[in-house]
Amino acid sequence: MTIQERVVNLLIEKDISITAAESLTAGEFQSTIGQVPGVSSAFEGGFVTYSNEVKEQLLGIPKDVIDTFGVVSGETVVWMANQARSILRKDIGISFTGAAGPDSLEGKPAGTVFIGIALPGDKTYSREYHFDGSRNEIRTHCVEQGLKLVLAEIEK
Repeated sequence: MTIQERVVNLLIEKDISITAAESLTAGEFQSTIGQVPGVSSAFEGGFVTYSNEVKEQLLGIPKDVIDTFGVVSGETVVWMANQARSILRKDIGISFTGAAGPDSLEGKPAGTVFIGIALPGDKTYSREYHFDGSRNEIRTHCVEQGLKLVLAEIEK
């Protein structure tokens, strides 16, 4: 069984809903869980917010958060996860932002990635990663790590 099958099956079994806000992964997380039959019981939709302006418009991320901390930051990714969760009223919000490459972004080298999680009870956190590989390999690493984080949370 794939990790996305394990995640989706557990979400369904435990009646937990999930949403996502994706930047550098451009919807790859949502597409990956969307491959699992029955996922609509736990996942109804999410956000792809590639530009800063769309993060502000769709997710309501304050401009000063992005201006102060940058888009490639733990602060911004937590806002993304929390806003996605709040707007769509889901149990879990996961978010992804970073520099997929080949160029650096905001002085952060390609492969610098932040994944955010928002959980019930206003529990939020972010994790920073440094992945190697091509642009698409970095994006795939993000999705795999995001699935691992969600799995760890729902197995608790």
